[in-house]
Amino acid sequence: VQLQASGGGLVQAGGSLRLSCSASGRTLSRYVMGWFRQAPGAEREFVSAISKSGTSTYYASSVKGRFTISRDNAKNTMYLQMNSLKPEDTAVYYCAADPTRIYTYDYWGQGTQVTVSS
Repeated sequence: VQLQASGGGLVQAGGSLRLSCSASGRTLSRYVMGWFRQAPGAEREFVSAISKSGTSTYYASSVKGRFTISRDNAKNTMYLQMNSLKPEDTAVYYCAADPTRIYTYDYWGQGTQVTVSS
């Protein structure tokens, strides 16, 4: 499966962005999907994940209550709605897919930059 993330940009603190991850090559419904991020000088960290059907979602404590993950399998697309953004959310965001796992992924898209200004 090939993944393409989009929707990043520059936003002020308190603002919102919606990231999208589109898939090609295989049906998205075959995969658990996730979002990760990597800030400059930091390791890549887990942000959120969603089960194949979309009925189960998982969040890092740092984003819970502010970010919402969703998917539209008919459109082969996953989303990350990010609200109440903080400067510490600044990072390159990556989408990922795996046949079974929640926190470890076999397939990765290229990143999209999110920059939150204070």
